Amino acid sequence: MCTTPLPENEADRLAALQSYNIFDTAEEKDFDQLTSLASAICGVPIALITFIDEKRQWFKSHWGTDITENLRELSFCTHAIASNDEIMIVSDARMDDRFADNPMVTGPTQVRFYAGVPLVNEDGYALGTLCVIDLQIQTLNPLQIEALKVLGKQVVDKLELKRKVLYLEKANHDLLNSNMLIQKFASTAAHDIKNPLSSILLTSQALKIRQEKLQDEGCLRLLDLNITSTKNLIELVEEMLAYSKSPSLLLSNKQQFELNRLVTKVVSMLVVPANVQIILPEEDHSIYFSAIAFEQILLNLLSNAIRYTNKPKSIITIRFEQDDDFYRLEVEDNGIGIAEQFHEKIFANNFTLKITDRYNEKGSGIGLSTVKNLLTVLNGSIYVKSVPGEGAAFFIAIKK
Repeated sequence: MCTTPLPENEADRLAALQSYNIFDTAEEKDFDQLTSLASAICGVPIALITFIDEKRQWFKSHWGTDITENLRELSFCTHAIASNDEIMIVSDARMDDRFADNPMVTGPTQVRFYAGVPLVNEDGYALGTLCVIDLQIQTLNPLQIEALKVLGKQVVDKLELKRKVLYLEKANHDLLNSNMLIQKFASTAAHDIKNPLSSILLTSQALKIRQEKLQDEGCLRLLDLNITSTKNLIELVEEMLAYSKSPSLLLSNKQQFELNRLVTKVVSMLVVPANVQIILPEEDHSIYFSAIAFEQILLNLLSNAIRYTNKPKSIITIRFEQDDDFYRLEVEDNGIGIAEQFHEKIFANNFTLKITDRYNEKGSGIGLSTVKNLLTVLNGSIYVKSVPGEGAAFFIAIKK
């Protein structure tokens, strides 16, 4: 028996074969139908879909035999995948020097006829064969040969589809794991923030009791502001904590709220310098939507407007209108503005303009991307109009 031939790209071929995760999988009707058809078309009793790894030949489908695998060195298919031919045909194995003393020919199986089509994937690697076998001497006519080649291509198509499904399932699994990690982080972060906020609240309330005895009106006003802000932050953290445990709450947990009251609550969470004026909508609109979503959007936009200004008098104007289908929010400032080439990029994750704010700090690139991602979930959109040196206006539309 001759030496077992190896394809020139054997190492890469084996790596490609492994990527399909096909070995030792269960029988599948789709593949069995193709071997049944191959057997009928070629008029032979046995048809196989085989894959060949380093040591063995394994049958994904075995029509006409109960055998499910073979040693690679005894396999006719090993020769088929090592050749560059579209099909290998052996009419009488006893007359072929490669197989005359092969136990598959001389032993109980008594193989005489073989025809095998290499299963070549989209990268050019022969992974195995679709083959037909008879215990009698046979030949194939041109129509049978062409049909066997077509069936071989169908096997490869099904194989590629299975690999793509496996890839998508793995990608989906990785994404779910990533989302679970993010949710766990958000939950932990919200919990960790809540504890010091509670301490600040208790301390502020204790200080207020003492200051009431001293009747220091200035200190009392500051403490009232501190207490109100802390309560608002704790409420926001509670909402974030609930959302981190169940992201669907963002869409399902809708409520009726007044826009201006919500804006006032958000402003109370921010440090607003004396030279910054925030103008609320003239009409107080009633909205039925996710309050936490509006809070997050306003918190990020107002924070940016406060930070990135170089005017002696900074004016931030909030406008709002609605129609039958959309809520439309606009936040305009007279700050430093944004150059036109960055109008799309500023919404990308971790993108920053590499400039410092009024506190001499650089941005993280998280705020606007968070708003963008949030709006995507909410079936909303955002874009900016800006003239450098004159200010920027962010336009938001959220589907009701």
